[in-house]
Amino acid sequence: MKDNFVIEMLNIRKEFPGVVANDNITIQLKQGEILALLGENGAGKSTLMSILFGLFQLDQGMIKVHGKEVKITDPNIANKLGIGMVHQHFQLVHNFTVTENIILGMEGSIVLKIKDASKKIKNLSLKYGLDINPNDKIEDISVGMQQRVEILKMLYRDAEVLIFDEPTAVLTPQEIHELMKIMKNLTNEGKSIVLITHKLKEIKKVADRCTVIRRGKVIGTVAVKDTSESKMAEMMVGRVVTFKVDKQDAKPGKVILKIDKLSALNNQKTLGLKEFSLEVRAGEILGLAGVDGNGQTELVEALTGLRKIESGKIFINGKNLTKSSIRERNEAGLAHIPEDRHKHGLVLEFSLSDNMILKEYYHPPYSNFGFLNFAQIKKHADDVISQFDVRSGKGNSSKAGTLSGGNQQKAIVGREISSNPDLLIAVQPTRGLDVGAIEYIHKRLIEQRDSGKAVLLISLELDEILDLSDEIAVINHGELIDLVRANDTNENEVGLMMAGIKRGEGQ
Repeated sequence: MKDNFVIEMLNIRKEFPGVVANDNITIQLKQGEILALLGENGAGKSTLMSILFGLFQLDQGMIKVHGKEVKITDPNIANKLGIGMVHQHFQLVHNFTVTENIILGMEGSIVLKIKDASKKIKNLSLKYGLDINPNDKIEDISVGMQQRVEILKMLYRDAEVLIFDEPTAVLTPQEIHELMKIMKNLTNEGKSIVLITHKLKEIKKVADRCTVIRRGKVIGTVAVKDTSESKMAEMMVGRVVTFKVDKQDAKPGKVILKIDKLSALNNQKTLGLKEFSLEVRAGEILGLAGVDGNGQTELVEALTGLRKIESGKIFINGKNLTKSSIRERNEAGLAHIPEDRHKHGLVLEFSLSDNMILKEYYHPPYSNFGFLNFAQIKKHADDVISQFDVRSGKGNSSKAGTLSGGNQQKAIVGREISSNPDLLIAVQPTRGLDVGAIEYIHKRLIEQRDSGKAVLLISLELDEILDLSDEIAVINHGELIDLVRANDTNENEVGLMMAGIKRGEGQ
């Protein structure tokens, strides 16, 4: 029986200055399936789907929809052909309602029929189990709900093919579980999905087939149910990947970071962090576990100088830094891998060279007598690019904003670790990274620990907390719930503590 392909992308080639993003790629999407597109950061996955959605134009090859060749020169044509895309960074107007966002761009006539649109959106929400209120404002709903609005936007436009670009990068574990159910509902109704991801567990949960891309070329397409995670990881990075973190027992030394009864307000001007006390020692990784939005952001921003402290004290190496500037904290030996790489991590319009010395530009060898030493700045950038495998079209002169999300993350991690800090605050350090890059970053964090540095790891990935940490602190509603040795606990127990149940209370 002949396969019923909804979409065929045949022999696609796309070049950008200095890089071939897609090199003779062929992928085929069947009716009613979830096809995973798996690849390392910068492998060409998002570029390929941007061609299908009309954001980029192909240099060579052809696209067929239901067996007929088509030319997709912009997203409006893609929409008319029944192709929709949920981007990694959502395209929503925050002070508009759900309905206003969904009908934006297809209002139709002078008179806006908001009630009719709301009714249609409500019906679609019920049909696909999306649980969305059409009258809610975007700024008042969670990130997971915002993603559902993006899905509804496609369904409202009668999309038959849905492209999800790294859809779980900003979701909590509970929201990821709900999204997987929604995807299954969509394919049960006859929709077809392309899932761009590098998360192997999620591919195993929902995908039917998986096409693996490495450095712009297709390595192969496999049936997911017949292929192990380790095999797919090997296809993706070209070598065997170790999933278990290899580390010796920690040898904790002196206290590097001391947090004493720290309190800070959240964005709603109520206490997001309540008399929080903790110590992180040299030669250990202390992992902070918690459901997103339970005070982690307030803690990190209070420590790094980005948020005003209401009460309490911070000491690094015994020095009181409670009222110190960000520069003074950096000079005292603090480095910070931020949660939001665009907002606090990089200046997107700056080159990689400039981004690598943002915190140290006034120090030798990067400047002498007030003059920048561009040769040393470029050499430093090249060292970080090489060590951390940061892939970019123009090397150190590439603008940070032109890199893939994963390569932006590797650049930030490289910059912070190469500053040789006494205390590294690593917030979601592997967010958006593929398994090969995650393995490498984990090794570097262990190296920091083993060289006698202190690491405070904040992650929403419970596996990451359990694998990397020597001690685990659990935060709930801005309060320290408990502190446990990583070797003495398990996922279930930490999960209960994240829900606010202290050790032993849930028995």
